Amino acid sequence: MKLLISNDDGVSALGIRTLANSLAEAGHDVTVVCPDRERSATGHGLTLHQPIRAEIVESIFHPNVKAWACDGTPSDCVKLALWALLESPPDLVLSGINQGANLGTEILYSGTVSAAMEGIIEGLPSIAFSLASHTYKDYQVAARFAQNLVAQLAAKPLPELMLLNVNIPPVKWEEIAGVAITRQGVRRYVDVFDKRVDPRGKTYYWLTGEVLEDVEPPEGLNLPQHIPIDVHVIRKNYISITPLQYNLTYATGINQLADWEFKFT
Repeated sequence: MKLLISNDDGVSALGIRTLANSLAEAGHDVTVVCPDRERSATGHGLTLHQPIRAEIVESIFHPNVKAWACDGTPSDCVKLALWALLESPPDLVLSGINQGANLGTEILYSGTVSAAMEGIIEGLPSIAFSLASHTYKDYQVAARFAQNLVAQLAAKPLPELMLLNVNIPPVKWEEIAGVAITRQGVRRYVDVFDKRVDPRGKTYYWLTGEVLEDVEPPEGLNLPQHIPIDVHVIRKNYISITPLQYNLTYATGINQLADWEFKFT
């Protein structure tokens, strides 16, 4: 398959090198277009008020991988690749492997998921891969599963356009309990701003959020309640796959507001 790979951890991140190299070794046509530095938690930001530059990268990836480093956001990278750098569209857009989970409401901030979502916006099936740990450094299990999943999609494409948000537990292959199709959970954070003073006496703040709790999503989302939640299955060493879309319309809200009368005075 022809694959476009990006990330938000930057061109030097071990996760994207492991993913791109393993898929190239499996015989896929791999192109990497990713940020030239870490751009985590940038969401779906785009660069509009300054030029975007991209330079060819050599010696970092497998010899068969074509790679560019871009000074924009993850979404910039995918958009630039699809509209300027690639001669023809890829079969799949991949993002990752991210260092750290993208579960529950974390996906709203995730540059990893946003890079993959840019593929969906352009009509291309996409997958975001995340290793559910900020300290575990072995990406081989995630890359091996990515190989299997890409091969499976080559043989049997997705029935509809969607983004697969894949989170892999930080354990050895033989410790993986299985694969679960999941729905998005809710992660609540306690957001602590550490107030500091720089050498010139100016005050600044450093955001240091920690997960406070994982809670059940509201029932009004019209999602099947028997489907497990992503934040739960990861704890049991299951690989979590959550299908996502970019349309955020709240269907229940439409029904609830249908009989409202809005007055203009």
